Amino acid sequence: MQKILIVEDEKAISGVLHSILSDELTDYEFVIAEDGLEGYKQVEKEDFALVISDIKMPKLSGTELLKQSLVLKPETTFIMISGHADIDSAVSCLKEGAYDFISKPIDINRLITSVKNALVKETLKKENKNLQTENKTLKKKVNKKYQMIGESAGLKKIQDMIEKVAVSDARVLITGPNGAGKELVAHAIHNQSDRARGPMVEVNCAAIPSELIESELFGHVKGSFTGAIKDKQGKFEQANGGTIFLDEIGDMSLIAQAKVLRALQESKVSPVGSDKEIKVDVRVIAATNKNMQKEIEEGKFREDLYHRLSVIEIYVPPLDERKEDIKLLVEHFSGMIADEHGTAMKKFDDKAIDALKALSWTGNIRELRNVVERLIILGGNTVSADDVASFVRK
Repeated sequence: MQKILIVEDEKAISGVLHSILSDELTDYEFVIAEDGLEGYKQVEKEDFALVISDIKMPKLSGTELLKQSLVLKPETTFIMISGHADIDSAVSCLKEGAYDFISKPIDINRLITSVKNALVKETLKKENKNLQTENKTLKKKVNKKYQMIGESAGLKKIQDMIEKVAVSDARVLITGPNGAGKELVAHAIHNQSDRARGPMVEVNCAAIPSELIESELFGHVKGSFTGAIKDKQGKFEQANGGTIFLDEIGDMSLIAQAKVLRALQESKVSPVGSDKEIKVDVRVIAATNKNMQKEIEEGKFREDLYHRLSVIEIYVPPLDERKEDIKLLVEHFSGMIADEHGTAMKKFDDKAIDALKALSWTGNIRELRNVVERLIILGGNTVSADDVASFVRK
């Protein structure tokens, strides 16, 4: 049960306050301190939802109690009580951080209203603090999910490029095979950029039917096509102020490519079925596993769009070209999987790591992660080379 502290040297007044407020606020426990010094000791000892304090008191004035308490616990909410002669002191208390002051003789209705409002504010403040804590925890989990693991020369080259590219707004095209970690590169660029506080909106161009890709990217207005039962905001508009990641850009239709090119040229988008133009401030990062030169030669991808997207091109090598990273990747995935399953982290002995390095990883890091999970579930307490031989089919 949350507590309210009443600091008042006149027992008659503290008794009346306690009696009235305890009837109104049955969910709170009340503590009474007979002077400012005792009040401060109570604040030191525990957290209060609210402190109601007189200003003129022996040993420690209410003004000093307020100042010292807010240094000790800045989140504490105070309502000050003052006589008419203490108005200047009361105003000073408001400047020091008190929520409100009430003059004597006390208007009971005014007191109850002020106390309830202060408690609502305190509740909202705690909820906001909890939300911030949850957001920080979630952000740490997200950052861990997109962490780039390894010490190979190929990975260090990518990390150096990310560091240089992130500070600019230059468009980036990330190339490399499926499962190699192109998405991680995109997130690293966003997280290290000035746009990190903005949204990171991902679009898998290969997963969206060609007839819906324009609506997905640019939005649509109600009635613009069958099934458009209400207005929809597109991904470009959602990413305003942040980054849009166009994954598998090589699978986008030529019609959609033309509209993306226009959006990049003019920094504007038009929802399907609308003549309205919406200005957007978006950094574009694209990725593909295709040979873009071949796609251009075969007429499947616009050359002008390719040049717009590939201001900076980052190649992510397959896992077979950076096998020295397998040991660190296995340790990383073992920790993640243990957290997900709520179990102790399993170790892989050196021979198991050597056995994994000897394999060809056509599915790249994504395949390795799945294999690690399989070995953790089916292997021994320490995963061995025999476990690799038994449970990894190549």
